Amino acid sequence: METISLLVRLEAKPGKEQQVANFIKGALSLAQQEQKTIRWYALQIGPATFGIFDTFETEEGRDAHLGGEIAKALMANAPDLLAKAPEIEKVAILAYK
Repeated sequence: METISLLVRLEAKPGKEQQVANFIKGALSLAQQEQKTIRWYALQIGPATFGIFDTFETEEGRDAHLGGEIAKALMANAPDLLAKAPEIEKVAILAYK
């Protein structure tokens, strides 16, 4: 049962909303290669606000994800695409169905 997760909020620069949406949708193939990432969701929260929510069974899995290819690509593209630094929160899942 995965009880460990990450919630990442991304705020697109004006005019970069579609590029951010394309970027996070394109990261799916990288997430699929991460064996310790159980679930991975790309979200649009508002017109310029996006998110990524992922779940893990262990801290090791979360740490591997944080040091993985998606995080590297996000940080490399952040200055061009994002209005501010990504907000990365370590979240505990209390219950799910």
